[in-house]
Amino acid sequence: MPIYEYRCVEDGTLISLIRPMSDADAPVEDPEGHDRTFERVQSLFSVDASKPTGQPNQGGCCGGGCGCAGH
Repeated sequence: MPIYEYRCVEDGTLISLIRPMSDADAPVEDPEGHDRTFERVQSLFSVDASKPTGQPNQGGCCGGGCGCAGH
């Protein structure tokens, strides 16, 4: 499930929630139990695309298996 970020309209507090995509824009209850209104905000993230996914970094462009030694 994706992580969505929400900001409190009254005081700007940010919270992150893991919820189904179908509930992304559904109303959010304050996790602290206060009567506050939250709106979904654009989430920012970064990805390091220079490393293959699912493989440990063992050196080289392919993990060292081809003998390229990082060329």
